[in-house]
Amino acid sequence: MKDLDTRMISAHEARDRMALIKLYSEAADSVNDVDASCFFLTHAYVFALEAGTPDAALLHQRLKRHGREA
Repeated sequence: MKDLDTRMISAHEARDRMALIKLYSEAADSVNDVDASCFFLTHAYVFALEAGTPDAALLHQRLKRHGREA
């Protein structure tokens, strides 16, 4: 996860939303805890909304499957 953290920090510094969507989704897939996964998915979802990408719909569906609905 350290490599992932380093890549996330770099993407934040570069303000690269597309990379952040991918990296937070990757983080969500790499943990074995639903709450932690949803934490990362929420971040990916917010970046996807900000970027206006179609990824937002998929991320929203993933969050809904885990009972995370705003």
